[in-house]
Amino acid sequence: MSAESLHKSATELLETWSPATGPEQSIREAMLAFLGSAPRGCLREHAAGHITASAIVFSHDEQQVLLTLHPRVGRWIQLGGHCEESDDSVAAAAFREATEESGIEGLTLEPGLYGAQAHPITCSLGLPTRHLDLLFKIKAPEGAVPVRSSESTDLRWWPVDGLPADSDVLLR
Repeated sequence: MSAESLHKSATELLETWSPATGPEQSIREAMLAFLGSAPRGCLREHAAGHITASAIVFSHDEQQVLLTLHPRVGRWIQLGGHCEESDDSVAAAAFREATEESGIEGLTLEPGLYGAQAHPITCSLGLPTRHLDLLFKIKAPEGAVPVRSSESTDLRWWPVDGLPADSDVLLR
């Protein structure tokens, strides 16, 4: 568990991911180039930008997705956040963040990378930066009831075909 293991896991995920569209292929190549020049690029200390771990949390039947109204961003977004040196991998960071932010026990992480996005943001460093999100698909157990954490203004299930208009959530 270290910056090196996070970097290795991010690189392996991107190298083995087969994105479906041209824009996704482009972001994959950009993220791999970023990682090639930023050995500690999975940690928030890398102020110019850093890999973040995001979770698209689906209901057990995949009819709903759990979104958080993020206090800093001011929009409904997927769960997730910064990688920590104690995380074994970026996938482990996404699972940790999803569990912490949803309050749901018994989540299931699907293997592999679900997608990737990049977002300009002023995060906890207080400086403008870029979050390079690696997204993972996570399923909640049947009957899961989310519990809002202190990291969220609101937390709720949304129908996959009825997401809030200002959300920026990648669904397949």
